[in-house]
Formats: sequence, C-alpha cells, structure tokens
Amino acid sequence: MTTLLYRGHDYIQHKDPAIKNCTDLVYRREHYNSCRDRANLELHASLSYRGNKYFK
Repeated sequence: MTTLLYRGHDYIQHKDPAIKNCTDLVYRREHYNSCRDRANLELHASLSYRGNKYFK
C-alpha cells in the first residue's frame, strides 16, 4: 500500500493502482505507443551539454 502525505497528515491508499494496457496509436500515418516506458526504450535519446554527448 502507498502512504500519501497531504498537508502534514499521512493517508494510506486502500486501492491498487490501475493497470494500463499498451495500445498502438496511428495519427497521420505515424505510429505511436501509449505506454511511455516502452516508447522510451525504443528511443535512443542522446543529450549534449557544452559539446559533450550523454546517452540516457
């Protein structure tokens, strides 16, 4: 169970989080996945800061 904090008081959440199903979405002939975690794995993001490249 998850403990939540609201205005200094602790609350316990009694229900389980909802499980979302991943769906493939199509918009203007482009395919997208509704699950961000899976979509992030497919993306090979690279960041650059002051000429140095970093891979996530």
